[in-house]
Amino acid sequence: MALNRLSVNLSTHNTTTGGTRKDTSLETNSSQIIVEENDSKVDIQSFKDDPSKIEAMTVQELRMTLRSVGILAKGRKHDLVIALQRFVENQTVGSVIDAVEDYRSQQTERDSNVSPSEGETEAAETKFLTPKKRQSAKSGCNPSRTKKKVLSEVDSSIVKHEHGVELMQKEPWTVLAHKKPQKGWIAYNPRTMRPKPLSKDTKSVKILSWNVNGLRALLKGFSAVELAEREDFDILCLQETKLQEKDVLEIKNSLMDGYHYTYWTCSVSKLGYSGTAIISRIEPISVRYGVGISEHDSEGRLVMVEFESFYLLNVYVPNSGDGLKRLSYRITQWDPSLSNYMKELEKLKPVILTGDLNCAHQEIDIYNPAGNRKSAGFTDEERQSFETSYLEKGFVDTFRRKHPDVVGYTYWGYRHGGRKTNRGWRLDYFLVSGTIAEKVHESYILPDVGGSDHCPIGLVLKL
Repeated sequence: MALNRLSVNLSTHNTTTGGTRKDTSLETNSSQIIVEENDSKVDIQSFKDDPSKIEAMTVQELRMTLRSVGILAKGRKHDLVIALQRFVENQTVGSVIDAVEDYRSQQTERDSNVSPSEGETEAAETKFLTPKKRQSAKSGCNPSRTKKKVLSEVDSSIVKHEHGVELMQKEPWTVLAHKKPQKGWIAYNPRTMRPKPLSKDTKSVKILSWNVNGLRALLKGFSAVELAEREDFDILCLQETKLQEKDVLEIKNSLMDGYHYTYWTCSVSKLGYSGTAIISRIEPISVRYGVGISEHDSEGRLVMVEFESFYLLNVYVPNSGDGLKRLSYRITQWDPSLSNYMKELEKLKPVILTGDLNCAHQEIDIYNPAGNRKSAGFTDEERQSFETSYLEKGFVDTFRRKHPDVVGYTYWGYRHGGRKTNRGWRLDYFLVSGTIAEKVHESYILPDVGGSDHCPIGLVLKL
């Protein structure tokens, strides 16, 4: 039966010595990924349906299949099987590089744990080939290689010129980026997943939250006025402002008009560190700073404002730090104290907690879960503390409730350019009391807003 395909053509054109041009392309639709080279086809979906087909292939068949998708792998059959399995598991256009990197990291780790006398006589080498090197491989010339080293090269012409990939560059968050995606997971796309706005006669409040990673630096190239005009929020919560008390007056006067109620707290134990703020056009009933425990309150990590129908807590949870130096403090002191404070407030009215909670709760909330088991923000201890301190106490993760199978990140590290490839973490949350969870109209992420290593998140609550 003929397939009605939506083609994302990642063609690379190779010219033989005789002048014949060869094309390699990928075509995808929602149900099938087919790789074509000349007249041959590799049906990736058939491998997904029956993974045993890969292991049943001969070494020559494995090599030919890998070359068809632009990967040249040499070594034992076991290594070739792993390389193809990693490619098939990714199953999305643009994931070839991830497959190669997965294979590379596993091979490097294996090599580092095996002494030279115990190692294999010939190490596997995996490459994502440029057109010139692919031509060399097909003509029988072996590219130069180094023992015990796995290399990866990217065909930059694909990234620059193909329309499908340009879309990925402009909106990388719309591409499912995850090391181990599960069946049914999809990438977050605010253009298609945000619901229609509430009618004007529906009473509601709209709250934005953003870790700005230094407000003074952000404002040098960012307009808070433009964000306010675009999102029309009622309340803006900021974390990691990194301001000192002497800077607050100057900064708040330069932000935006119409938001007359601003509340700032700064670190006094370490100047220019941490810091939180709430900026509102709705006048609150009362304001409090911190949780009432001096050990927790010297770093300016929490502002609470009370409104008629809820309490709003803006918090910047301590990072467990390099070497997990603050992990014990985080899970045995800070988290329980904040949780207890929230439960006390909840006795009077519902609570909304927002901010950078410095924890990716589940594997769906982080691009590389296996590689970050011992990293601050994804340790088993922090994730369990998140569960027991908040979710088991009846608070609801609003984004996950609205989008149970959606991969949406709010933080991308600068070090490896994670934002360009959407390799991130979801560290920023809106948690609400269970009694008002049904009133949440929208819980969303604004991944297109730059200026920080985090992006803003939003909540619309019907009152």
